[in-house]
Amino acid sequence: MSVFDDVVGQETAVAHLRAAVAAPVHAYLLVGPPGSGKRTAAIALAAALLCPDGGCGECVECRRVLAGGHPDVVVIERSGASITVDQAREVRRLAMRSPNEGARKVLVLTDFHLVREAASVLLKVLEEPPASTVFVILADQLPPELVTIASRCVRVDFGPLPTDQVAAALVAEGVDPAVAHEVGAVAGGRLDRARLLAHDAGFGARRETWRSVPGRLDGTGASVSVLAAELGELLGTAGVAPLEAAQAAELAELAERVERTGERGAGRKVLAERHKRELRRLRHDELRFGLATLAGVYGDALTAGTADAGACIGAVGAIQSAAESMVRNPTEALLLQSLLLKLPPLRGRRAILDSPPG
Repeated sequence: MSVFDDVVGQETAVAHLRAAVAAPVHAYLLVGPPGSGKRTAAIALAAALLCPDGGCGECVECRRVLAGGHPDVVVIERSGASITVDQAREVRRLAMRSPNEGARKVLVLTDFHLVREAASVLLKVLEEPPASTVFVILADQLPPELVTIASRCVRVDFGPLPTDQVAAALVAEGVDPAVAHEVGAVAGGRLDRARLLAHDAGFGARRETWRSVPGRLDGTGASVSVLAAELGELLGTAGVAPLEAAQAAELAELAERVERTGERGAGRKVLAERHKRELRRLRHDELRFGLATLAGVYGDALTAGTADAGACIGAVGAIQSAAESMVRNPTEALLLQSLLLKLPPLRGRRAILDSPPG
């Protein structure tokens, strides 16, 4: 058994982290997309660094770290849209403190692709780190603000998981194989999203709603308004129930740990903020899923030769442009209306809509 057993795939990254435990340096930067397992790997690394056996997964130290109850492992979550200067100063303060119990402490810093103006504060502590502190920094990508910080860290890259690995992980957790492969194929290499979809009874109906859109367009603004409103309402409820159930379980675990250990200030506010961000990201993920589903319908029509090729290519291009524009956080309703006005109707598309997605 090992603390790294819960990291799905990512064999190269895990090999680097296992090697790091024997002779750790002061800072590691784990870079990869959401859902790639880097947060799980970061906690596993923290446990291995405090474990007398290098991450056995069974000792008291490992169990406490994995349960989120070790005083020498601190997870720093952002409280706003980006990492603030005040948060970076708090990181510096925590870094300078002596460990509570052993000879080492680990600070896990999340979402540091959003470090922005706080980068200079963090850089100072990384340039002169206390010997007792190990930083594990998580980032979805490497923006310019993080380049200098990255140069002070050992970088470990995480990639999207292949569909078969996502499906295999779900099956191992008791998900029906057919469901596991279905959601694994649309999860974009993200195990967290695949887990959510696997327990979302409305997933299939939502996909069919998005796939029905080209057949319901008629070239009028009226149909666009109706469809945009319907899709917007769908985005507001899609996947919320299973996510809220998972969040409730996480809050219950925190409450149980607080009652057991008597911790005060044990992260309720931080957890609540993270849950809000997860709900916002869920809506963002659902919109991307819907756009990808739309593109698939036009791609199927193009492959089958059942619609004008130029129109289908133009539609796919418009959908891709809409997806790319999401990084600027546009108004959802305007994005949908603008896109739907550009999409050609697909009449007689029942055969396409009934076929598996391409």
